[in-house]
Amino acid sequence: MDGTISQSKGIDYQTCRYGSSKIMFRGPARKLRGDYIAFLGGSETFGRFIPTPFPDLIEQRTGVTAVNLGCIDAGLDCYAASHDLLEICSNATATVIQILGATNMSNRFYTVDQRHSDRFLRASRQFKEIYPEIDFSTFTLINEMLAKLGQTDPDRLHRLRQEIQTAWVARMRALLRNIEGPKILLWLADHAPFSLGSGGTICRMPLFVDRAMLNALNTPETTFIEVVATQEDIRKGRERMVFNQQDLQHVTQILGPSVHDRVAQHIAPILAKLSPSAEPLAINIFDSEMLAD
Repeated sequence: MDGTISQSKGIDYQTCRYGSSKIMFRGPARKLRGDYIAFLGGSETFGRFIPTPFPDLIEQRTGVTAVNLGCIDAGLDCYAASHDLLEICSNATATVIQILGATNMSNRFYTVDQRHSDRFLRASRQFKEIYPEIDFSTFTLINEMLAKLGQTDPDRLHRLRQEIQTAWVARMRALLRNIEGPKILLWLADHAPFSLGSGGTICRMPLFVDRAMLNALNTPETTFIEVVATQEDIRKGRERMVFNQQDLQHVTQILGPSVHDRVAQHIAPILAKLSPSAEPLAINIFDSEMLAD
């Protein structure tokens, strides 16, 4: 475990590494002994622009150490390929996994940077054949590529979407199999998961993830918690965020401290009941409480 200090965006995130992973996580670095809860996720779990993110709030409520493994703009590849991070989660009292978008991961059509999953690296030959008019070398970010493809031909983008969704479910199932013990899947967004036919997942975070995909992840050790942020939550929370003027375009994508308060309020009671000798969570994904307003 290697801790390094970093001043960024007005908050001292005290970024650190765990094991052999090269990803920088929010610190301070925690000792991986005794009872602790592991948190996997993206910018919300990391707590970008947020003085006290929900892993820290849950630690305060439960008294159990929170190991924040959230990564800004994370994709599933950040975790699925790291034996050390999976081991940290398997040794935890429980693991909370924020539902991540399906686009920031490598698949049959394109490859992303494993450490910076929002970055596009290259397109496969098959992908280039589907979009012969597109020069993929001009893209740096996944989102800008998807926007261009949507403008070019929505029907072909739908084919890409289906491939990515299938890959996401397979990757999530593998991740859940490789993490021992109780797991909480956290849906954290400004909308409830869309049904298969309602659309909207192309432009709403987490991208390309719908309720059918979440239902496919049901296991006896998995609890699903759905926290839907209201616009009032987001507005109030923004007053408590720490950011500079140049951060404004990124700040609008963050749900904010008031939503983190709600996450802690709903998840902490579940985690407080767990110990290393506790039985796997008995709450079924289909019976779990929907926490949307």
